[in-house]
Amino acid sequence: MWNPHEPLPARTSYGLGIGTAVLVGALWSLVAGLDLVSDAKLPAPWEVAEGLWSLAAYNEAKESYMLLEATVASCTRVAISALIAVATAVPLGIAMGASPRINAAVGFLLDPFRSAPIVAVLPIFVMWFGIGETLKVTFLWLGAFVYLVPMTRDAMLTVARRSEVYVSLKDLGATDWEGIRHGVLPLALPSIWDAITVAVSIMWTYITVAEYVNAKTGLGTLIQNAKRFSAMDQVFAGIGVIIILALVTDKTLKLLRARLFAWETA
Repeated sequence: MWNPHEPLPARTSYGLGIGTAVLVGALWSLVAGLDLVSDAKLPAPWEVAEGLWSLAAYNEAKESYMLLEATVASCTRVAISALIAVATAVPLGIAMGASPRINAAVGFLLDPFRSAPIVAVLPIFVMWFGIGETLKVTFLWLGAFVYLVPMTRDAMLTVARRSEVYVSLKDLGATDWEGIRHGVLPLALPSIWDAITVAVSIMWTYITVAEYVNAKTGLGTLIQNAKRFSAMDQVFAGIGVIIILALVTDKTLKLLRARLFAWETA
């Protein structure tokens, strides 16, 4: 029960997860059925399902499938921002983890941003980047960047401090850079991948904020419009779609991790 190394069968794992979801759904249905909370604050599960269906159906007034269009727009923004974040944050984090001097120089400025309210920079970004797509992508990038850099650095430092590979390579005549490249970095890659997974998840938490400013479409825009018309069933439906997308993204990245770094558990 309390052994973190105990292997848990896949059937048991999924069973416990589904059981918890069913329990939450039952409690939600009970609260809604007994009218303990008004629909304006907490719509019933079946009302949320109706709201989801209305969003997914073809909208004749706008001549489009609103939910599909919004989902594609939000996924595109997250994907572009994630690629930019990985391309900028991971190399910097690796350099910080490999060089105490770089870590001291950059970490002094970057580390405090992990505790800073990233949402507070949105007005500044509006002045700098306008209200178009550049603003949204840059905001999502920053939300991931300030976490991905230190997590990548910490992954490098953890391997360097706990692994004997670097020392062994140095004893065999390798240079400092060869010890990092052939020893520390390969062993740190699984943890760096975990950091990327967390960073992408963080982007999904910021998507509604990123799409708050002048977004023609997107899940955040969909939720805001529904809230404006007090359609709480559609608000909950939009939030549910974001949660599902974030879960799918997380599971996909974890499956890729298992394939890319199968040697870690071999």
